[in-house]
Formats: sequence, C-alpha cells, structure tokens
Amino acid sequence: MSDNTHDKLPIRMLHDRVLVRSDSPEGERRSGGGILIPATAAVGRRLAWAEVVAVGQNVRTVETGDRVLYDPEDRAEVEVRGVAYVLMRERDLHAVAADRFEGSTDTTGLYL
Repeated sequence: MSDNTHDKLPIRMLHDRVLVRSDSPEGERRSGGGILIPATAAVGRRLAWAEVVAVGQNVRTVETGDRVLYDPEDRAEVEVRGVAYVLMRERDLHAVAADRFEGSTDTTGLYL
C-alpha cells in the first residue's frame, strides 16, 4: 500500500499523535465468502486496519509503514491533498502488525 501519495506529507505530527490511512473505504464490503454487505447493515462494533503514515515524536510502539488496528468510531478525519486520513492518539490503537515482529520468540506477530 506504499504508493507515493503520502511519502512526503506536508505536515509534522506532534506529541503522541498517529496519522493513518485506512485500508478500506467506508461503505460496502465483502464477507469472507464473497457476500456483499451494504454500508447500512447493522453490525456490532467492528475494528478496522490502517497503515501508519506519520507519527509524533512521543510515539513509542508504532512506526511509519506499520499496520494498526483501531476503532473507526473513535476517530478524527483530516484531508491532505485530497486524501482522507485518520488522526488519533497512540493509546487509541488496539494492535500493531509489523514485519519487525516476525521471528520474535515471544510474540504472535501482533503487538496487543
């Protein structure tokens, strides 16, 4: 997902803020079996994955390029150069998936 759209964002994140780009847009989605689920379908609280594109100087557990799990209902959106991003505090992230965790003996690959 590393297209050059956000490689050089004209912003600097502050403190413990994390800027992410959602893996999938809001709206319709498909189930694992290929069934189309409309955006208006009522579902329980559903977390979403996103790619980290910028971090503040006090962020300790995630890096640019990591994939993170977050609650889409607890978010603040911002548009930069026509691209929608989600701004949140590091503590609002639920999990981190990154290649740097691979091969570690005490982890499943997710930092929970």
